[in-house]
Amino acid sequence: MSRLGKIPVTIPSGVTVTFENGVLTVKGAKATLSREMKKDVDIKIEGNTITLTPGQTEAAPALWGTYAAHLRNMVKGVTEGFTRVLEIEGVGYRAEVKGSDIVLSMGFSHPVILAIPEGITVEVLKNVVTLTGSDKDALGQFAANVRKVKEPEPYKGKGIRYRGEFIIRKQGKKAV
Repeated sequence: MSRLGKIPVTIPSGVTVTFENGVLTVKGAKATLSREMKKDVDIKIEGNTITLTPGQTEAAPALWGTYAAHLRNMVKGVTEGFTRVLEIEGVGYRAEVKGSDIVLSMGFSHPVILAIPEGITVEVLKNVVTLTGSDKDALGQFAANVRKVKEPEPYKGKGIRYRGEFIIRKQGKKAV
């Protein structure tokens, strides 16, 4: 039994939720999000609450809590939005936004250019990159793609890391 699936999801004012033909659509002030849902979990919208119940299939218990979490993230995304903060550490490492791309200079022979997905905004202040958006999945994937360009190395900690991420440092060579 899923603990998250048992709790009904409340719909705040200004948000409309529809479920038709296996597609869940959440509309709010910031964005409109839609996600395809399998028929293993029954979704019932009554007033300002949404209840999820598992079906009789084998995959239903596993999908029950997952769909409840997706639904909560969609409701929070269209009302408040999500933010990921990345920090760049290293001499000469920098980032800048040019049009709809983010250009990363990470010590390679060439700058790395990544296209910013639709619905995500990027702000760069010195060595801090702030990503904001309403779709938690797309935002997390784009943040992971940016971090993957130059992951933090264990000796000096140079690279791109999430704010608050702890890098385990290695000692390196000892001078005898």
